[in-house]
Amino acid sequence: MRGERRDGRRFSGLERRSPNGYRGGMTNPPLRAASARHPALPTPRQWLVVLLITLQLSWVLAALSSGPFLSVLLRIGFIGVLLLLTYTASGTLRRRWLRLLAVVLMAPLATLAIFLLTEPVPAKRALVYGYIMLAILSSVIGTLATLVALRLERKAHERALRLRQERERDTLERELTAARLRLLQAQIEPHFLFNTLANIAALVETGSDNAGPVLRHLIAYLKAAMPRLNDADATLDTELQLVRAYLELMHMRMPDRLQFSVRVAPELHGLPFPAMALLTLVENAVRHGIDPSLEGGRIEVGGQADAASGRVSLWVGDSGQGMSESAQPGTGLANVRTRLQAFYGPGARLDLHEETPHGVHVELTFTPRSAA
Repeated sequence: MRGERRDGRRFSGLERRSPNGYRGGMTNPPLRAASARHPALPTPRQWLVVLLITLQLSWVLAALSSGPFLSVLLRIGFIGVLLLLTYTASGTLRRRWLRLLAVVLMAPLATLAIFLLTEPVPAKRALVYGYIMLAILSSVIGTLATLVALRLERKAHERALRLRQERERDTLERELTAARLRLLQAQIEPHFLFNTLANIAALVETGSDNAGPVLRHLIAYLKAAMPRLNDADATLDTELQLVRAYLELMHMRMPDRLQFSVRVAPELHGLPFPAMALLTLVENAVRHGIDPSLEGGRIEVGGQADAASGRVSLWVGDSGQGMSESAQPGTGLANVRTRLQAFYGPGARLDLHEETPHGVHVELTFTPRSAA
C-alpha cells in the first residue's frame, strides 16, 4: 500500500463545562428529580400487596371462625397497616435484620392493640386464645413478607447499581472516544499546512508565474478553513467546500496535470461528518497519486445513499500513479478509518482498491447517526 498524506485539524468543542461542573457535550449525568413521597411512607405497590394479603387472610379466617367477614377484615387490615408502616419507617436502619425484628415485634403489639380496642375486658378465654393465635399468625406472615420484600429491595438496589455503573462506563467510553478523536486530528493537522506551504515554496523556487495566484488562493482557502478548525458540528457540506477549495488550489498549481469533479447527492450535504476526513483522502490522492505521475490524472469525489439499507457511500478515486508495492502504509488512512468508526460506530468502513489500468479508489461506507 502506498504512503499517504497525514493532515487534518484539531478536534475540539466536545468538552465544555456545564454549570454543574461536569464536562458538557460528551458527559451530562442525569439529575434525579426529588420525590414528593416521604421515604417512610409506603409506595402504592406496597399498599396493593398488603391489601391482597389482607383480603385473602380475612377470607380464610372468616371461613374457619364462622365470623362476619367485615369484622375480620377490619382487624386483619389494622394489623397489616401497622406492619407495613413499621417496615417502611424502619427503612433508615442500616441492618436488615433490625427491620425484620421491628416487624416481628410489631405483630403481637398490633394484635394486642386491636384486641383492646374492639373486645370487652375481661374477655372470654376462647376469644383470648383466638387473638393469641392471630398474633402468632401475624408474626409468621409478617416475617415471610418482610424477607421477600428485603430480597426484592436488594435485587432492585443491585440492578440500580449495575445500571449506574453501565452509565458511568458508557460515559467514560465516550470521553475516551472524544479524546482519541482530538489526538488523531491534532496528529494530522500540521502535515496539511506544512505540505501546502511546501508546494508554494516549490513554485517560488522555480520562478513560476503561478506562485502569486496560488498564494492568493491559499490565503483564501485558509480563511475558509481556519474558522472550521474548532467546529464540532461539521457537516458534509462544509467538508465539500474545503475539498473544492483545495482542488482548485492544486489545479492552479498543475493545470495541465490535474482535473477533478465533485458530485455528491444534494440530500447528503446536511449529514454530520468528521471534519477534514474526506479532505485527507483527497490530499492523499493529489500527493501520492497525481504528483508523482508524469501524465497527471483525474480525481473524482462522489457520494450517494442506498435507499434500501440507509447506508451512505463516499469515495475519492484518482487515475494517478497507483499503489506502489514497496510503499509503506502511513497514518492518514488509519486515522480516517478510526475517526469514522468513532463518529458513526463500528459498522463504518474504509475500503481501498486499485483501479485499472492505474489509480486508487478509496470508499467510505457508514450509516448516518440519525438512522443508526
